[in-house]
Amino acid sequence: MLRRLLSAFLVSLVLAAPVAMAQGWPQRTVKLIVPLGPGSGADIGARLLSDRLSKRWGQPVIVENRTGGDAIPALTQFIGANDDHTLLFAPSSTFIAHPLQYAKLAYDPKELMPVVRVSNTVISITVPASLGVSTLAEFVALAKKEPGKLNFHAITSLNDLQFQAFLKVAGLDVVRVPYRDGVQALNDLAEGRIQAYSSAFAVARPQVQAGKVKVIAITNTQRTDTVPGVATATEQGFPALEFDGLIGAFSTRVMSEEVREKIAKDVMEFSRDPEIVSRLTTTAQIVNPGGPAAFAKALDDQRKGAAETVRIVGFKAAQ
Repeated sequence: MLRRLLSAFLVSLVLAAPVAMAQGWPQRTVKLIVPLGPGSGADIGARLLSDRLSKRWGQPVIVENRTGGDAIPALTQFIGANDDHTLLFAPSSTFIAHPLQYAKLAYDPKELMPVVRVSNTVISITVPASLGVSTLAEFVALAKKEPGKLNFHAITSLNDLQFQAFLKVAGLDVVRVPYRDGVQALNDLAEGRIQAYSSAFAVARPQVQAGKVKVIAITNTQRTDTVPGVATATEQGFPALEFDGLIGAFSTRVMSEEVREKIAKDVMEFSRDPEIVSRLTTTAQIVNPGGPAAFAKALDDQRKGAAETVRIVGFKAAQ
């Protein structure tokens, strides 16, 4: 009898341990690594949430921007930390296509564990206002009329590949122009030196508001009041451009499932706060909270779409 009671007690301790661990987390500073610069949609979201979470958790929550290198340095730092108090806060487009683009990666993609989805970035296709086109169909007609004379740039590797897939499906000869600085690309778009630009709408908005740049489509699955009156690429007959920029938090495998669920619960609660919703909407994001399972499913769907995009483009992974 005593042995049976002791066994039951030990089992209860084992079952209770993960819950206790989650309740006791965090024990120290939590770091959010953002692979984009200050002022980006992901950065603003991370900073809005870090303030609320630090108060909820009773520990500092700091944001660290690690830019450049196609987000690989940020991902390498994040995974290399092997720390359950370090999270990646990023748009999925910064890394979702990496395994398709690089034959060898400096990090293991399987280490990226979805924790919580916060929002969808509004991604826009913009052109110079002076170009005189208002829809994707009009852009296609102009590009066919002037093959090899138009130029484009896209921010994030997956957006770049998707625009190339769009051009290939439409049979267009539009020249890709690389930039290290997305703001310079936008300035050149406003001056008509490049003729198409795919980016988060938040990046393009200043020149849109100045009247120098026009939005001709968004890549998202649904229209948004953030860009009123603008149809999605799919609605316009160009599904190769469809993409929702998912922004959320990721952990490595070192973090327990119970802690991931705790973080997701707290982040989703704050994501529904009217003040945060208003701020995120202002930065051209569609608030769309989701837990680990929902986030993982959305990412799997994106991986399938990315694979199809790479197949269309005929892209070969870099060695």
